[in-house]
Amino acid sequence: MNLDHVFPCGNPALDFAATLRARRSVRFEMFASPDRLDAWYVESGIVDAVAPSREFDVERAIEVREAIYGLVSARVAGEEYDRGALAVVNGAARKPAATPQLTPSGRWTDATQQEALSTVARHAVELLSGPDVPLMKECGNPECTRVYIDRSRGMRRQWCGMESCGNKLKAQAYRARKKQAQAPAAP
Repeated sequence: MNLDHVFPCGNPALDFAATLRARRSVRFEMFASPDRLDAWYVESGIVDAVAPSREFDVERAIEVREAIYGLVSARVAGEEYDRGALAVVNGAARKPAATPQLTPSGRWTDATQQEALSTVARHAVELLSGPDVPLMKECGNPECTRVYIDRSRGMRRQWCGMESCGNKLKAQAYRARKKQAQAPAAP
């Protein structure tokens, strides 16, 4: 599985929830080490720099990620929120968030692990209580469990991303059609 962090979901909280890939099958953990968590915070644009994480920070991030995923899944399915997941996300969101600063060269956000995680949790709170809720969809790839915001014309987007899931499924469908066309017709 590809170790690169990707951000196809349209919201940092959804991309954070998607860091456990293929939840229904092979389950691939993107936060396998503290440096992978640090890289996600920076690559996502949540912060420009973050204090190095420790194993405890990874465990806490995974706890918040799983709570966000549970809340997002419940919202997409039209179900009630799990109270435990609400407590985890709200607890993280209550902590001080990363604060951008203006520097001579532009905006710069330096954060602690707690501030970076709080920022992600606040994105989840805003998403799940905001106008994008009806735009949330789960990827059409049965192996993928990413939820994304569909801002496409007519809300006809089917996959979290063409590079990851769309091309793969289109190629599978093409091969199946080609194989069927080559099969001898039954008498």
